[in-house]
Amino acid sequence: MLQCEEGWSYIAEWIGVPLSHVLDVVGVRPQARYVVYFSIDPDWWDSIDMADALHPQTFLTYGMNGNELPVANGGPLRIRLPRQLGYKSVKFITRLTVTATLKAYGKGSASASPEGGSYAWYAGI
Repeated sequence: MLQCEEGWSYIAEWIGVPLSHVLDVVGVRPQARYVVYFSIDPDWWDSIDMADALHPQTFLTYGMNGNELPVANGGPLRIRLPRQLGYKSVKFITRLTVTATLKAYGKGSASASPEGGSYAWYAGI
């Protein structure tokens, strides 16, 4: 299920790989505390702490409902955080950065959403 902060939601079968698996493969240093993820849109990025990054429901998705992930739904790659509101599930992922601090990203607020005055960094459901 994807739940939007604006009140709508939808259910889909998301196909992908747990972010924890990707982090295991590339290797993460012990001081890592956050994952920052970036969209093809330079104004759209976000971050999560390692607890959310390693959660088994946090996925990098490349498919939906038995097909490739449609562009309208974030294809070719979208991060899915079902434990947080929809704006944390950024579409069109181009890169991930693992870091010990968020001070170097944006204005230091850890996400484009709070920087724009829209939403909070943590959006837990």
